[in-house]
Amino acid sequence: MTALASLRPIADSTLRGQTVDRLRDLIVSGQVGAGVRLTETHLAKALGISRGPLREAIRELVDIGLLVSQPYKGIFVRSVTRRDIEEVYSLRTALEQFAFKQCWAKRTPEALANLRARHRALTKVIDSQSDPFGAIERELELHGWCYEVSGHTLLQKSWTRLRPNLQFYFVMHQQAHGRLGPRREAHDVYIDRACGDDLEAMLAHLEDHMQQGLKTTITFIEAME
Repeated sequence: MTALASLRPIADSTLRGQTVDRLRDLIVSGQVGAGVRLTETHLAKALGISRGPLREAIRELVDIGLLVSQPYKGIFVRSVTRRDIEEVYSLRTALEQFAFKQCWAKRTPEALANLRARHRALTKVIDSQSDPFGAIERELELHGWCYEVSGHTLLQKSWTRLRPNLQFYFVMHQQAHGRLGPRREAHDVYIDRACGDDLEAMLAHLEDHMQQGLKTTITFIEAME
């Protein structure tokens, strides 16, 4: 038997991945509202796919917390409560502060130039006022910088897992404030501190930055309930 004869076929995960992306985008963009029940039959027909990759995609979205599986009831888009928001942001604050502690000594001129470039990309999409989901993606890329530079594998995995929940939150944040994306100047101090020499000032700013708009969003969510 040759080595090639012992190889197993490569599983085609592309369709599953595309399904995950499509459903995730519908959820975090608010096109499918919180608490909505999803059925496999309807989804498979609407997406033009079989139930196999659809079920795999649903399992992945349940795992990352965007969908909820209720026994004997079905699959639902997650609802968001005040406690959910407070937990996400307390965890995010702790993770991002830790990320900056890890990356602080690794901020090369090239890395800082990349951070500034991400800020410019965010500002550009904010100025366009035409792509609210793009603004969310650019904002997450900006905040993802410190995780990437940290070189901390488990921390990076934690950020990847948290990110879809933050997308979901940012949609509500936009709705609560009645605008497409963050304020244009919202990250000016963040960038200044991240490129500066005072780690403690950066950590203190992160605490304040994460709280900006949180009260308004919680009020918005409670009004919806």
